[in-house]
Amino acid sequence: MFLRIINRAEEAIICSLLVITTLLVFVDVVMRFGFNTGFMWSQELTLHMSAWMVLFGASYGLKVGSHIGMDAFVKLFPSTGRRILTSIAAILAIVYCSLIFYGSWVYLAKMHLIDIELEDMPIPAWLAHSVLLIGFMMLIVRLLIILWAVITGKSDSFKHADEAKESLELAEEILQEGGKS
Repeated sequence: MFLRIINRAEEAIICSLLVITTLLVFVDVVMRFGFNTGFMWSQELTLHMSAWMVLFGASYGLKVGSHIGMDAFVKLFPSTGRRILTSIAAILAIVYCSLIFYGSWVYLAKMHLIDIELEDMPIPAWLAHSVLLIGFMMLIVRLLIILWAVITGKSDSFKHADEAKESLELAEEILQEGGKS
């Protein structure tokens, strides 16, 4: 239940950020080139929204397996070997994300202490940059879920996008449809 809520919230946030960013850039371009005016704060806002999208998207990508995998070497091993290598990779990724999470905590604490705002908007910098904590916490949670699936035997590796396989399947579908007509 908790993970379903996180998944839905993550999807909604990513979609909302994408729509708002696209609309804001479109309106700003029309205003700049059509009316020789624009918003002073739009570039800074779209930059921050893009950062939020990237970190939420990285976490979501782990969930759905949309990251491109460098797993040709790992696939050479039997299931037990893949599980061991995947566990090592997940643990190393968790350690890395934890270090960045800790560094983000220190950074945001200092930003909160000095209490500065963004250049073009009256928003505290620590609040705008808090995506570092949220995004890396989400990555750690996703990596822990993957590690648990490997430990419990539900999976033996990361889910990856297999573009070559998908392309071959698409080509076969096109050939089959071409033969029917």
